[in-house]
Amino acid sequence: MTSTTTTTTLGKTGIIVPSLCIGTWSWGDNFFWDYGKSFGEAEVEAAFNTALELGINFFDTAEVYGQGLSEALLGKFMQKTDEPVIMATKYGPLPWRIWGNAVADAVTASLKRLQVPQVALYQVHWPFTFFMTQETLMNALADEVQQGRILAVGVSNYSASEMELAYDVLARRGIPLATNQVKYSLLNRKIEQKGILAKARQLGVTLLAYSPLAQGLLTGKYPPSNPPVGGRRIDARFSPAGLQQVEPVMSVVRQIATKYQRTPAQVALNWINAQTGVIAIAGAKNAAQVKDDAGALGWEMSQAELDQLEQVSRPWLSK
Repeated sequence: MTSTTTTTTLGKTGIIVPSLCIGTWSWGDNFFWDYGKSFGEAEVEAAFNTALELGINFFDTAEVYGQGLSEALLGKFMQKTDEPVIMATKYGPLPWRIWGNAVADAVTASLKRLQVPQVALYQVHWPFTFFMTQETLMNALADEVQQGRILAVGVSNYSASEMELAYDVLARRGIPLATNQVKYSLLNRKIEQKGILAKARQLGVTLLAYSPLAQGLLTGKYPPSNPPVGGRRIDARFSPAGLQQVEPVMSVVRQIATKYQRTPAQVALNWINAQTGVIAIAGAKNAAQVKDDAGALGWEMSQAELDQLEQVSRPWLSK
């Protein structure tokens, strides 16, 4: 297999990554993603190896994915390869984590599961500040950078103002805020309407777009007669009425996919990567899905086609 990956940097850190990240939320998750039933360790290890073969060595996980199993699986797989792997994980500032040393404890636990001495990108999973202020949290993360256990700091689900505050606290320590991981797709463009995209570009922060396929809606694989398994079955967007609402977007996506001999998912991911300063995080449960994700790279839509997708997806600026 040959790679068509291009590379980019995470914010102003100088850390070079592929223009696509593989998301591992499903690895070990047996409620939402049916891990252990419709797929398991063999399938996700094949996904990991296929990604490396295709030159996509950037993986995103979190301590809560599969209650730590996602990190543990990645750690196990990394021990079997000599290929460089760029790892991003996430920490949740939950209510019982009141003091800054809770960050150090969480980093220690993640590094142990991942079986590495250092992680490239360590992110705050959501801006929970009821007990721990952003000042305390960001300074604790800056300490970890200075100790060399993490290379870069990121946030997730931060608003424009929250992102700027984190940026300012870190800047006082001489550390750039690398990333903000946010939900972004043709069917969820709220970050544009809320000013997050513009603020990230102003600050030089890379946005990592999670759920770029709207949890599978943009793959075109789920007509009303074939709803997904797991937790998505209760999502109103996968109801007959919900699927009807997304049909105008899917119609354009399918037209472009046909023209370029690509899949709808590849068009949706390509659209994300056409947005300046944004990297898509594409989930993958098996090797075939990684190959499909990788097919989003190495080609470009015309500006007219990008404009067409922008126009037809405008209702999702606020939905």
